[in-house]
Amino acid sequence: MFNIADGGFTELHTLWQNEERAAISSGKMNEIWHRRHDFWLLAGIVIHGYARWQDIQNDPQFAIVNEPFKSQANKGNFLEMKNKFLARRFKLLEQALVIEEQLRRAAYLNMTQDPTHPAMALNARFAEVECLAESHQHLSKESLAGNKPANAVLHKVLNQLEELLSDMKADVTRLPATLSRVPPIAARLQMSERSILSRLASKGTETHTPPPIPPGPYATPQNYGAPFTPAPPSALHLGGANYSQMPPGSFISVLNGPPMSVKKEREVELLVNRREQRSGEVICIDD
Repeated sequence: MFNIADGGFTELHTLWQNEERAAISSGKMNEIWHRRHDFWLLAGIVIHGYARWQDIQNDPQFAIVNEPFKSQANKGNFLEMKNKFLARRFKLLEQALVIEEQLRRAAYLNMTQDPTHPAMALNARFAEVECLAESHQHLSKESLAGNKPANAVLHKVLNQLEELLSDMKADVTRLPATLSRVPPIAARLQMSERSILSRLASKGTETHTPPPIPPGPYATPQNYGAPFTPAPPSALHLGGANYSQMPPGSFISVLNGPPMSVKKEREVELLVNRREQRSGEVICIDD
């Protein structure tokens, strides 16, 4: 079962639940977009490149991503509508994947959140608001029915909610100052935004073999009964992995500088530029 362990920080799993429920009840497993389509969309991006929507749609291997749009094919803005949906959907998946990686890094590095951070206070107050609202939701009906004690309790609860929301508003105003101290990705990679986007959009010239894709566009197991059951030990790499037990690898960023691959490329570029200035000719350097 394909999964993204985003810790509930995005709406992805809520969407998956609703979409899979609709797909199962209607029997339209290919026509209604859900978790399996997301898997093949990400697989297409791995093969064809970042935001290469048309190349992915034209590849028979990823024909499943076209299924939910067949009923709209006669509309004039069909291609634009489909590409916009794919872009929005991938943005959500990308956000969930980034959060999953950050949670994995935090677990591996044994990082803990500062309890005095404004985000922690905001989170605690939000949980309190949610608990207070759910535990007293019956009071509104009783108050409308003429129950005077319930009406008095309801007013007290509403006052408490108002105070909590006011405190949350104050916490939110302190968050921008905290977030502004986090260096942007371009600064951490020591690359310009243009070069980052060009590298993401390019198909690449690497000679490595792409990861194998299961045969056919409908090869993902149709196991939709229990999407959140614990995975067996042999499937931990698909989701539910114990991140604290994962060994360090190339996915761990260097704390005091850019990732090694970017740093090495910059050193090679500087070396090439210096030699060009000295000799006046292009010099190729093997990796």
